[in-house]
Amino acid sequence: MSSPEQGRLRAALRSGRFAVTAEIGPPRGADAQAIVGKADLLRDWVDAANITDNQGSHTRLASWAGSILAMRSGVEPVMQLTTRDRNRIALQSDLISAGAVGVPNVLMLSGDHPTFGDHPDAMPVFDLDSVQLIWTARLMRDQGRLLSGKPVRPAPQWLIGAVENPFAPPLRFRAQRMGKKVAAGAEFIQTQFVFDLEIFSRWMGEVTDLGLEKRCGVIAGVGPIRTVRAMEFMQSKVPGIHIPDQVVRRLRGVTSDQVAAEGMALCVETIEALREMTAVAGVHVMAFGQEHVVPELLERAGVPPHTATAPSATAGSNRKDHDAR
Repeated sequence: MSSPEQGRLRAALRSGRFAVTAEIGPPRGADAQAIVGKADLLRDWVDAANITDNQGSHTRLASWAGSILAMRSGVEPVMQLTTRDRNRIALQSDLISAGAVGVPNVLMLSGDHPTFGDHPDAMPVFDLDSVQLIWTARLMRDQGRLLSGKPVRPAPQWLIGAVENPFAPPLRFRAQRMGKKVAAGAEFIQTQFVFDLEIFSRWMGEVTDLGLEKRCGVIAGVGPIRTVRAMEFMQSKVPGIHIPDQVVRRLRGVTSDQVAAEGMALCVETIEALREMTAVAGVHVMAFGQEHVVPELLERAGVPPHTATAPSATAGSNRKDHDAR
């Protein structure tokens, strides 16, 4: 197992090599093989894989357990941690535990409200918001202290991540909102799905105007749309998704048996465009339930597998370096 200081995602961000992360959705059951099987599909292609934390407010195998299973399978995990389900005691406990078992990356987010999930009457916690949790994680790691002031010895040494949505209104404040997370301690940001490259490019311009890309790696979210019905579900049921009219017309303009292929082509084109943006540190591929397409997407977009990107080959990269601490 690699130490956090030698984690592949951390190394990619530090060197400027185009980083790739993906997602592993834990099962709704005590099935370790569900994690192992997905890890096997991603192992040779990603720097790290997010283990989602009761994604969409649906009860699933815990992110910390999935992270351990992913590490055993040779995939570096990003352990997600939502403020929705835990108070500050439990959040700090989970962060310490992640450090103890060698989880190299943690990602802080608020999480979808329980009303969106399978227990709509569940009591939301939100004792801390996502920015406060990022700050708490940095306090624990860099100063070795809990919020109570008591020491954490030894301090955990994970890489700290957060999420951002460049497409949520009001658009003019989104880069500033990312800035708050960077100031709190975020070292990488994963964004919501990028379907609108024009808005994303404008947001990236604001990010670079603030100099945030020099302090925090921006990893753009991408993913294929399989069916028109899936697109409609994303638009109406998934908070924060923005699909522009030209994408809707493109996917509706082909026969139903061609939508999946067109969705793959659109995703490949998006990855190619994002690779051309020098301030973008990488892509986060969200292909929930279709992890098997991730290698094909990356290969078609010209992103090589790990075996073709030895560390020595990236030392002279002309991409901007990111200080991962």
